[in-house]
Amino acid sequence: MVDSAEKFRVLRTKFCHPNLSSDLVNRDRLIELLRGSQEVPLTLVSAPAGYGKSVLVSQWLDQYEGLSFWLSLDKADSSLRRFSAHLISNFQLQLPDHFQTTGKLLHSTDQIPVTALSACLLNDLLRLDRPCTLVLDDYHVIKAKPVDDALTFLLDHLPPPPGGMHLVIATRDDPHLPLARLRARGQLTELCATDVFCDVP
Repeated sequence: MVDSAEKFRVLRTKFCHPNLSSDLVNRDRLIELLRGSQEVPLTLVSAPAGYGKSVLVSQWLDQYEGLSFWLSLDKADSSLRRFSAHLISNFQLQLPDHFQTTGKLLHSTDQIPVTALSACLLNDLLRLDRPCTLVLDDYHVIKAKPVDDALTFLLDHLPPPPGGMHLVIATRDDPHLPLARLRARGQLTELCATDVFCDVP
């Protein structure tokens, strides 16, 4: 297996979603919305700090029966290389026999074209024998067009459900992704503060 963690000093604690306490507010309706969002490529959970975005998605993942990956982002992940290294190491931690091609590409050169990296990752995803969900938490800290471009390429080329990968982005601000286009195509589910989070018992 290509050990992305060794070369890129990957922090595997970033792969752990928040621990849930026993006294959480009941959010069954929101969790049901997240469950239904599996039919589209992207789910956007957008609200200011303190609205419980990460906790909500964690509650849903605890009930999710498929293969899931969690990546908590920080400002340093605005580097496409670091972002990709964490992503691939995360995948390989659960699936050590997969994502070899993308892992090798990350080690092969210091300058990786966005389209080449995205295409390689997409091809590795297509080799999975089941659909999966990737959660990117705190995406608002990402201030890098190459990372946005890489995700846009993936969203534009993912196979239709139920195959491929479902992406969930938790953020305080709308990401620089083609949201208008995704809305027009019916490929986006949105949970935001004004229409969802305020309606919690």
